Amino acid sequence: MRVTIGLAVLMLFGGVATAMAQGSNCTFNATGLNLGTYTGALLTSGVGSVTATCPAGSAFQIGLNAGTGAGATTTTRLATGPASATLSYQMFQSTGRTVNWGNNAGVDTVSATSTGSAQVFSIFPKVAAGQNVAPGTYVDTVTAAITGFNNPTTTFTVTATIMPSCTLTANPLDFGDYAGLALAGTTTVSVTCTNTTAWNLGLDAGQSAGATTTTRQMTGPGGATLAYGLFLDSAHTQQWGLTLSMNTASGTGNGLAQPITVYGLIPEGVFGTPGFYVDTITATVSY
Repeated sequence: MRVTIGLAVLMLFGGVATAMAQGSNCTFNATGLNLGTYTGALLTSGVGSVTATCPAGSAFQIGLNAGTGAGATTTTRLATGPASATLSYQMFQSTGRTVNWGNNAGVDTVSATSTGSAQVFSIFPKVAAGQNVAPGTYVDTVTAAITGFNNPTTTFTVTATIMPSCTLTANPLDFGDYAGLALAGTTTVSVTCTNTTAWNLGLDAGQSAGATTTTRQMTGPGGATLAYGLFLDSAHTQQWGLTLSMNTASGTGNGLAQPITVYGLIPEGVFGTPGFYVDTITATVSY
């Protein structure tokens, strides 16, 4: 059985937010951090920054707080999306992403001595793989603060996008040996869609010339055909086709593979040339 995979066109929404706090002799600003599009795989795209300009020779530290996500910490920050769903992410001090960036002075803050000019410090994010969250835009607001001088603060936004997506896998349907009596068989098609994503699964008419979704045919020796049907139900009363909401299977994704049973039937009294018969069905998921 061949499977087609639906493709989502990804569009990334995001921007750069800049804020500035002015102390007596030290200025501080930050750029927004766009994490990009999260697909469930490890994500390390997007680099933000904070810029400090202090009098030459001034020692200072820069801390980043836990953000505004409910229950977030400086090691597990949370961007909030649809229906208060959250996407966890982390922020680090270097490209290796081994040193967390928090606001515990002398422990996980960035320490520096001012050169008298603007000094830029990059923020390196990471979004862990395997998070099962609903599609949408996720946003957090993080406060950065300079300690050890005149303590200015600034805020910046963190954004990420999750697009709805689905994938398919399928197993073959083997009826076995047909001897003229009605012969049933089953197989499964597994649909994996992002959490809360509604989907419909359709099956086409197959490859036999003249076949339809109500009169499918396997092809055998010398072009001989053998009629069969594919159904949504075990009673073999609901033909499985491609018309959305009429003869397709439907469901709502939960981020995990959802196996859907396909019920096949060769009716009684369909005689043909002895031999091996085969057909190929294309399954398509719409979402």
